[in-house]
Amino acid sequence: MSTETPRREGPGRPRDPHADAAILRAAVDLLIERGVENTSIESIAKRAGVAKVTVYKRWKSKEDLLAQAIEHAREDIPGVPLTASATTLPDTIEALLPEWGAALADPRYRLLSARLLGAGPSHPALLNAYWHHHALPRRQRSRALLHQAQASGVLSPTADLDILLDMLNGAIIHHLLLEPARSQATEGLQPSDISAYLRRLLRQAGFIFPDAPPHPTDSAE
Repeated sequence: MSTETPRREGPGRPRDPHADAAILRAAVDLLIERGVENTSIESIAKRAGVAKVTVYKRWKSKEDLLAQAIEHAREDIPGVPLTASATTLPDTIEALLPEWGAALADPRYRLLSARLLGAGPSHPALLNAYWHHHALPRRQRSRALLHQAQASGVLSPTADLDILLDMLNGAIIHHLLLEPARSQATEGLQPSDISAYLRRLLRQAGFIFPDAPPHPTDSAE
């Protein structure tokens, strides 16, 4: 989860945090509704109820704003605390799985993720801003936790951590966005099913978890 705040450009009066929040919410809403092409600084400012200059004082470009808005929307997905010890990492993750499942089951999160992934060919600046300002720092923190887990014996010492992170992220994207039975389900994805899938995925990656009730599809793997 990102705790980064928008960059302030130059001197002036203290920033209004309510305006920041309104701008980020408006950017997320418009990105989901209209996509990158049809979302502008002007439309974001209008939706947020602020002047266009207020937005430009906080972000240098539309891509920087949208990148931070996407990260802001991820705040419902709690990260593993940096203070968590490697030996308690499986228990910590087990406790977070229900929260992760609830957040990922939100249709808005899936739509937002699809918008971001689809922006690559026509809006590389957005992916570049999101990767360098948000995704890469989060990946580096995750890699450090996995390295500690290896040292403590709760993850295979031979695992290639970069490949492992790619596999985990790719599997989640596939599960949430690419399988028609799930991405087009009218009843929506159930948080408990997503939590169970994440547990199975992490176990397959080599994590040693506390005993948990078997999931109905575990025997199929």
